Amino acid sequence: MNLRKIAIVGCGMVGSSTAFSLMESGLFTDILLIDKNTDRAAGEAADLSHCLPFTRPVDIRAADYGDIQDCGIIVITAGVAQAEGETRLDCIHRNVEVFRSIVPKIVTYNRDAFILVVTNPVDVMTFVTLEMSGLPASRVFGSGTVLDSARLKLLVGQRLKVDPRSVHAFVIGEHGDSELAVWSSANISGIALDEYCNRCGYKSHAENRKLLENDVKNSAYEIIRKKGATYYGIAAATRRICESIVRDEHSIMPLSTLVNGHYGLDDVCISLPALVGAHGVEDIIDIPLSPEENAALCRSADTLKSAISTIKI
Repeated sequence: MNLRKIAIVGCGMVGSSTAFSLMESGLFTDILLIDKNTDRAAGEAADLSHCLPFTRPVDIRAADYGDIQDCGIIVITAGVAQAEGETRLDCIHRNVEVFRSIVPKIVTYNRDAFILVVTNPVDVMTFVTLEMSGLPASRVFGSGTVLDSARLKLLVGQRLKVDPRSVHAFVIGEHGDSELAVWSSANISGIALDEYCNRCGYKSHAENRKLLENDVKNSAYEIIRKKGATYYGIAAATRRICESIVRDEHSIMPLSTLVNGHYGLDDVCISLPALVGAHGVEDIIDIPLSPEENAALCRSADTLKSAISTIKI
């Protein structure tokens, strides 16, 4: 298995933006693009290749499933996009059908790679991929709430006029409407968030938290309304996840992964802080939650389980 060889299945806006981000990262020697529309894959590969005189060497090419045998990472972005007015969960049944034609082909040619699911609803599609592939949970995981957490950090940073990289906070649960921000442990470079807010003159903590959390939840809907789709943010999030795997960073990020026993949850893929390195998801980190946050996480898991129960895999 070659961790510096990656395949992207699905060459729509998310897949092509991800390929561009990965190309610029310098992480990979080979980027394979797979799409049922072979002309689309070939066109994207050619367009991306024209960037190579400005970046680091990488072989970018259109491929088919037979070419993925030694890929270390396979990213699935294929699926029906969320339309304006739809929630991510509205895409379930259409994208399950798409995955029926993808996942069996992947495991036919490669059962050793990490499969990173990006397609929405990502928590459900990660569970579907696990069931269809039969692979260990450490090697099948979703992009989860990595992007949601980044959105939260950005908004908090803008509000407090501080670099968002100095904001430490997680969004966990469903990548969707039932997600929750973990405010109880949020901090600005070690200073408790409420304390830092007090220093900045913000006093209505509960009200401000609710506004920020709603802005995070609704940001994708706003982008879809204005431009039809979101893709740059998730491309950057995917790149960040791949960095942690390839460089064996042991970074902690909220990926969608199979949970059994954490926070009283079982048999559901949901986003929780995960230790990510060269062996994939190596551990789930049980960060402290307030009783209210724990209850909200359980409700989020129930939402996902209810959605999964409607699927025949």
